Amino acid sequence: MTAPLFKGVITALITPLRDGKVDEAAFVALLERQIAAGVHGVVPMGTTGESASLHPDEHKRVVDLCVQTAAGRIRVIAGAGASATDKAIDLVRDAKTVGADGALVVTPYYNRPSQEGLARHFEAIAEAVQLPVLLYNVPGRTGVDLANETTARLAAHPNIVGIKDATGDMTRISWMRANISGGQFDLISGDDPSYLGYHSHGGVGVISVTSNVAPEAMVAMHEAASAGDYATARDWQDRLIALHKGLFLDNSPSPTKYALSRLGLCSEEVRLPLAPTADAVKPAIERAMAEAGVG
Repeated sequence: MTAPLFKGVITALITPLRDGKVDEAAFVALLERQIAAGVHGVVPMGTTGESASLHPDEHKRVVDLCVQTAAGRIRVIAGAGASATDKAIDLVRDAKTVGADGALVVTPYYNRPSQEGLARHFEAIAEAVQLPVLLYNVPGRTGVDLANETTARLAAHPNIVGIKDATGDMTRISWMRANISGGQFDLISGDDPSYLGYHSHGGVGVISVTSNVAPEAMVAMHEAASAGDYATARDWQDRLIALHKGLFLDNSPSPTKYALSRLGLCSEEVRLPLAPTADAVKPAIERAMAEAGVG
């Protein structure tokens, strides 16, 4: 395989809100914090960015703001998934227009297409817009699982350059390494707790929720693992594991926004149907932040 197009720590950015609107100043400040911490890329308008709850014009504005603020310093992979293929194509086309480096396209949610339907969905997107596409498989949220064999079929398309695998299943990456040969196909974890294991199996990066809160620590863990220093990488993982878990003690991204609000970086506000983090889990999040050396 050729060198990865997308790799390293790629933060799945939250979208800060205030009084029902996108807080653009807070978004820019959060993005600058990520860049200063050394992350390799960001995903605006992914699941963690509340893409399912924001209006299309808000979605496109956040992607544009992200691209303009990043200004080529790091990769910007625009979240561009939708349950209808034409809507996804529109989002990918907009991402290309504003200058994003790629698009993260989730499997269509709710309508639960067949594997053939999934393959045709992604192929249609890849044919419609000349922009690198990362597949995104997160069956726990979408209700549909992108099969390994379907992934291999899609990997043959020149515009489909990799996958964000949020299943936490370590056997998948070994199957893909054995059955997807040649060309460009980046294997990226979408599950913070298992990322170190995914990396050891040949993964090249992580699209991370945790790095919203602890970007320096996530970068340090990735760099240690990439250098073959798994003892140091495990030390970082031990410090981060409570935070990996703590940010999912309530509906995501509410705990992440709570943690960032504790750091004075944005409000806790989320958009319905999400609700703010329950008081009962806030102490565990605060303890996890302390263990990770944040705040």
